[in-house]
Amino acid sequence: MLDRSSKNSSVVSEDFLTELLRGLRLDGVDYVRCELAGPWGISFPVQETARFHFICGNCWLRGPGGDWIELKRGDAVLLPRGGEHALASSPDEKLSSLETYSLQQVCDCVYNVCGGGRGEMTILFCGSLKFNMDAMHPLLRMMPDVMRIDALTASEPAIPHLLDAMAREVGASRVGSGGVLARLADVLAALIIRSWVEHGCGNTSGWVAAVRHPSIGRVIAAMHLDPEKNWTVDSLAKLMGASRSGFAQQFAAVVGETPARYLTQVRMHQARQWLARDRMRISVVARRLGYDSEASFSRAFKRVIGAPPSHYRGAETPGAQTFGDEVLEHRR
Repeated sequence: MLDRSSKNSSVVSEDFLTELLRGLRLDGVDYVRCELAGPWGISFPVQETARFHFICGNCWLRGPGGDWIELKRGDAVLLPRGGEHALASSPDEKLSSLETYSLQQVCDCVYNVCGGGRGEMTILFCGSLKFNMDAMHPLLRMMPDVMRIDALTASEPAIPHLLDAMAREVGASRVGSGGVLARLADVLAALIIRSWVEHGCGNTSGWVAAVRHPSIGRVIAAMHLDPEKNWTVDSLAKLMGASRSGFAQQFAAVVGETPARYLTQVRMHQARQWLARDRMRISVVARRLGYDSEASFSRAFKRVIGAPPSHYRGAETPGAQTFGDEVLEHRR
């Protein structure tokens, strides 16, 4: 009987991961094709949308941590949280913002950038991508600052073929190549994330490991799949098949925080999406999440998110600058 319960819990948590990955999408915001002759260097400020770079040539990347790594032709990197970084022809080159280069709009959300000196030519395909889930979701928070393709190609045989297709589109400069590159980048980014979840973080002690836990995983899945439900410690303990005290102790040991605190975080992240993406009224969000008053909801929201609900209501998530924003700033 105990074995059957454990097996069912594992299936539920694995089904949750499957559904989460199936629903994870990257919506293209802006794309830039850069033709740069050495010497050159571009700094990219922090933003809440993800950044993606595909390299046709040789260059160097300075990650959010400040370390430089060399990138070769056919390399691609994803910065899932849009951390501050730089690309340059060599680590000692002077860095400039993207606005200082020659910018030309090709079509909707696709731009060409030219500049640099008279040296070796490097072509970059860069994307500013927005996840369809809250940027504070545990899955995004635990991803590394930089996800590099070469570490994942062994587990995703489709990746080299996608990179070859992107290289051909970049080199051919055919009509509509910007749109084709944009779609290929979307697929490639999704494959990177899936491969990382399935292989790159299999032994982690973080959130994915907690979701895969044979008993805790069922509880986490239930919270995320139905954040509006009136969950209590007793009902969550019953779902896990444990006593109240035993459940609370094991949950805190595996996840690193109490069930009540984790559930509040899940609800507030969901609330932020409803406010910023769906433009819901604060009173409606508070009622959906079971709060007696808008004031009590607002206090909980600010405690978790760091800003009041009104900061997100009726506006895009702040701090999410895209390539398009940079182009508009350049034109002013």
